[in-house]
Parts: sequence; structure tokens; C-alpha cells
Amino acid sequence: MSISFKYEIVGVGAFGLIQRPVARVSFKSPHSDIWTSTVMIVDTGADFTILPQYKAKELGISLSRDCRTEKTAGVGGETKIYILKKKIKAKIGEMERDIPLAFFDTDEVPALLGRYGFLETFDVEFLKSKQVVFKG
Repeated sequence: MSISFKYEIVGVGAFGLIQRPVARVSFKSPHSDIWTSTVMIVDTGADFTILPQYKAKELGISLSRDCRTEKTAGVGGETKIYILKKKIKAKIGEMERDIPLAFFDTDEVPALLGRYGFLETFDVEFLKSKQVVFKG
């Protein structure tokens, strides 16, 4: 089974058209049968899968009760994240996984689809036709 997504065009920069590999991922609330989906940057440099803070509210997740806090560092510097204490169900197409998930302490950053426990569970191809393919 596989699914592919076209890169997202995000603008023009010094080197021309800027396109990012993205995927639509759905997450199931740990407290109900509600699923919410979001377009995420497929980021092989991200250790974890991390969503903006507002997604916790959509999923019925309490950052204070359901998560523990840690610091993480990246290109933008150091920031606080909230790591969900239990794995959560996530789907790409019809391929479902139980994954570790974290939330940023802000809504001002894009959702990142990271390696640990998620990307590493697929064969992922980045095609020169500007598509990303997930094979389960």
C-alpha cells in the first residue's frame, strides 16, 4: 500500500520557487472518536512529530495533564515542547500507526512530521517530480 502527496508551493526565494514536501496526516483524539487532520512538512531532520499548540485543543488533549514538558533545539533555537505521555493513533491515507507526539508551545510554527516512531515506520521516497511517497 502506498500514498503520495505533491509538494506545497510556499513562495519564491533567492534560489527560485520554494516547494516543501508535505503529507496530510490524521490524528485520533485519545479521549473520543474524533479525528482531526493537518498538512505537515515531511521533515527528515526532525526527531519528533510535533504539532502547533492549538491542535492539542482540537484533539481534547490537556497539555498540563496529558503531557510532560521538555526542551528541544533546532534551527530556530531552543523551545519548550509538550510530549504526550501515551502514543496516539495517526493515519496517512489508510495506513495507521500508534506514534509518539509532541506539541509546540506556540501556534506560530508549522506541523512537522518527524522520524522517531513515525517516518521510520514507512519507506519514504522524495521524487524529482516533486512528490513524496509513503509505502507501508
